[in-house]
Amino acid sequence: MLNGLGVSSEATRPTLSAGDPLGTHRVLDPPGAMPQPAERLDADASRQFETEIVVDVQTLNIDAASFRQMEEASGGSPDGVAQLVLETVARRGKQHNPVTGSGGMLLGVVRRVGSLAEHRGVAVGDRVATLASLSLTPLSLRRIIAVRPASAQIDVEGTAILFGSAPLARMPTDMPERLALALLDVAGAAPQVARLAGPRDSVVVLGAGGKSGLLCAAEARRCVGRAGRVIGIEASPALAADLRSLAICDHVAVLDARDPLAVRDAVLPFTGDAGADLTLSCVNVPGVELSAIVATRDRGKTYFFAMSTSFTAAALGAEGIGKDVDLYIGNGYAHGHAEHTLALVREHPALERLMTSRYG
Repeated sequence: MLNGLGVSSEATRPTLSAGDPLGTHRVLDPPGAMPQPAERLDADASRQFETEIVVDVQTLNIDAASFRQMEEASGGSPDGVAQLVLETVARRGKQHNPVTGSGGMLLGVVRRVGSLAEHRGVAVGDRVATLASLSLTPLSLRRIIAVRPASAQIDVEGTAILFGSAPLARMPTDMPERLALALLDVAGAAPQVARLAGPRDSVVVLGAGGKSGLLCAAEARRCVGRAGRVIGIEASPALAADLRSLAICDHVAVLDARDPLAVRDAVLPFTGDAGADLTLSCVNVPGVELSAIVATRDRGKTYFFAMSTSFTAAALGAEGIGKDVDLYIGNGYAHGHAEHTLALVREHPALERLMTSRYG
C-alpha cells in the first residue's frame, strides 16, 4: 500500500523484533559482548524491540567515582564535565566512563513499552528511575541543560533504552524527585548491610558521611541495635559533623580512609582490639582497600560498595598481610532494594531532612 507520498507505508514502519532481554542485540562492538563491558552500543530508539522500554531522559545521576574523576579531569568546570559526558555518550552510545568504568542511573518518562515488557508494570507517561547502570544503558543526548556538582546530577534532553532484564522503579510521590533519584542510585547499599550485619556486631563504615555511607550507617544501627557498635570514618569535617548529628554512630573519626594505619588505630579501641565484624567501604576514591581489610577482625566480612575499588588490590592486600577475611564485591542490585532504601529514609526523619538538604 502506498501512502500520500507514493512510498510504501510498510516501508516506513519500524521493523519490530523481540530483542534479547539481556540487551545483546544492541551491542555494536565487540561482537558477542554483553552490553556492560561492550565498547559501543546502538542507542537508536527508532529501531524498536518488544523486550525494551524507551524513556525520555531528564536527569542523569552520575556515579560518585565517575563524577569526581570528570571534575578532576576538567579542573572542576561544570562545562568541562558536560563536554566529557557528551563525548562519551556520542562515542560509546552510553554513559560509561572510560577511566572509572562506572556510569550511574537516570530519571525520565516512559515513552514506549514493548509488548514483551508489559509485565514490568510501567506504562507510557510514568516517571521512572533506572536501577541498572548507565554503563549498560543505550543512551543518546540532544543537549545538556545543567550540571549540578553538589548532587552529581546532570539535567539533559535525551533518550534511553531499557532492556527486559534491567531493573527500574516508579518515582515515589512523597519526597522530592532529586532526593529519590539520589537514594535510588545507591539503593543496593542498605539491603546488603541488612544481609551481612547481625545483632550486637561491630560495623565500620568508611566514607560514612557520604550518600551511600549514611544509608549504610543507618542500616547498621538498625541491624546491630544498641548492643552493637557502629563506627564511622569520614575525611570531611563538615560531613562528619552531619553524621554525628544523626546519632547513629557510636564514634565518628575524622581521617583519610586511604591511611590504613590511622583507620586501624581508630577502630581497634572500639572493637576490643579485635577489629570490626563487618567493614563497609563507601569511599569514592581508590586506595582504601587495605584500610577496609585492616579494620576487620579475623574471619570478619569486608564489603566494597564503591566502584572505585580495585578488587585485585583488595585480594592481594588481604593475602599479603595474612588477613583471613571474607571479601564481598559490591552489587548495586538486591531484591526489593528500592523499597527497602526508601523505607529506611522515611523511618529516619533526621536522615531524610539531611539528605533532602543535600540532594533534594
